[in-house]
Amino acid sequence: MSILDIGPGVILSLVVGVFHTALYVLIRGAIGVRLPLVLAAAILGALAGEALGARIPDPVRMGDYPLLLASLLAWAGILVVAVTSTLGPSRPGPS
Repeated sequence: MSILDIGPGVILSLVVGVFHTALYVLIRGAIGVRLPLVLAAAILGALAGEALGARIPDPVRMGDYPLLLASLLAWAGILVVAVTSTLGPSRPGPS
């Protein structure tokens, strides 16, 4: 066993987060400087979905990975970033 032991759930959560971020950018268009925040929120949401899927049965599983819950919570993370960026203060444009 090595010091850096990364399980397949972390890698699959990374893939699910990147996929749903790309899908969000495709639907929404260019999102500018919020892209790293959206990506981080989607990956963390997918990780949370994986942790929740270990306790709740998921109808769409890929091996032991709960794909449906990971996808839903990835979109929940994206939604949190989208809503907070909309409600937050906006930068004034060039005059």
